[in-house]
Amino acid sequence: MSVSPDLSGKVALVTGSSRGIGRFIAQRLASAGATVIVSGRSATQPAKGYRFGQQHEIPGTLAETIGLIEANGGRAIPLAADLEKPDDRDSLVERALAAAGQLDILVNNAGYADYARVEDMTMETFDRTIDHYIRAPFALAQAAIRHMKPHGAGWIVNLGSVTAYPPHRPYLDYAKGGGDTFYASCKAAIHHFTRALAAEMVDHNIAVNCVGPSTAIRTPGADALIPADYPTEDPAYIAETVLAMCHRPAAERTGLVAFSMHYPHATGLQVMSLDGKSAMPAAEIPAFAHPATSHDGL
Repeated sequence: MSVSPDLSGKVALVTGSSRGIGRFIAQRLASAGATVIVSGRSATQPAKGYRFGQQHEIPGTLAETIGLIEANGGRAIPLAADLEKPDDRDSLVERALAAAGQLDILVNNAGYADYARVEDMTMETFDRTIDHYIRAPFALAQAAIRHMKPHGAGWIVNLGSVTAYPPHRPYLDYAKGGGDTFYASCKAAIHHFTRALAAEMVDHNIAVNCVGPSTAIRTPGADALIPADYPTEDPAYIAETVLAMCHRPAAERTGLVAFSMHYPHATGLQVMSLDGKSAMPAAEIPAFAHPATSHDGL
């Protein structure tokens, strides 16, 4: 059984942690001892999201995330930032440093997914997707690296997706219907960005890895896209896989694109509950997972 890492004394910044996967990751990093800076568009108000061109309110706030962390004995600091706004995006790392005094871990989780077929996608949606999945991770990694390098260590985790793998033949109805083509293209770019940046940073002891769900995780933002009868996974598995990328030296673990059920299954990683108190069942690879999904992240 693997030993759960101790992140005491470390500070992590998790973007998009008002709800969903970002919240789950923030909870697990906090239960491992990190001070977690939780970031989203508003500290106290639910976000306005888009789905198929229509605006709707997405439940979840930073205040709620902090409440969950503090109820478990952890420490969290809220920083509101809209990553579509250049000033908010470009100042976030400096604000995190001012709030906590250091930054050891960056988790680029924030996302925006207004799915549309290519023929129907507006340039506004195109630009917003680029802002969230390409521009923001690049800008935040760049700013974090400038702080991490002089300190001789750091950990960056980008959120990936199995949609980055090409649809396999024969094409499923989901693939034929389209809608996530451009989102998936951005995730493929993030997979490559992660691996290339890992090579740039390994000699500076800054580990850069990517983690994604093996299948699907129900969240307030994604629930409408997941059929009611579609099997989904417990969020503890992706949170633990992210944690696994946040403590080893870069020479030992960097440049991986790991998936939440596959990686623990392949490596024997013991997955704990989000509060860090209970062992979860051993990860099993879902039969319906994409056949190209890497088992060990390599």
